Amino acid sequence: MDTTNGHTVKPYLQSKIHPLKFALWVGIGSILMVFASLTSAYVVRQASGNWIEFVMPKAFYISTALIILSSVLLHLSYLAFKREEERPYKNYLLGAGILGVGFLIFQYQGWLTMMEYGLPLRTNASGDFTYILSWLHAGHVLGGLLAIAISILVAFSIPFKVTASRKLRLELVLTYWHFVDILWIYLLLFFILQ
Repeated sequence: MDTTNGHTVKPYLQSKIHPLKFALWVGIGSILMVFASLTSAYVVRQASGNWIEFVMPKAFYISTALIILSSVLLHLSYLAFKREEERPYKNYLLGAGILGVGFLIFQYQGWLTMMEYGLPLRTNASGDFTYILSWLHAGHVLGGLLAIAISILVAFSIPFKVTASRKLRLELVLTYWHFVDILWIYLLLFFILQ
């Protein structure tokens, strides 16, 4: 503490969260609100009747396994980066990106299967909500894949060095990717249990 003119002045305490991390968490909160409102609308609309029940396509379960594995590999990449293990860091990062693309491929297969069930858009609200929620999620996954692609580009084009700024960028990507992973698990369980 500092005393100025006989008054005690407390030192300025900086926030313990980096502004970029704070912005990411605000964004995640906003995304959660959108999905919460859409899943609430799903429940309300389902209760009003005229709802077609259908089995979730197997491709959605495969895509779930892929995004979980992708999230695990990205986390292992982050840990390897912190330990300054260049090769595992790069390999896990690349694997996470490939599995993330695999997630989208199997999501697409799931949408095709839903169309084979006879659930094109505007036929029944049950199909519409499932398409919209999964498409919206896929859009967020695309954003995460872009961030992973940039991380891969940085990893393979810039000499390896652990710096605070590179660690922060990787943490942001990791946090967002874990979020879209958990969000998809929530959506899949929501679809199954409804």
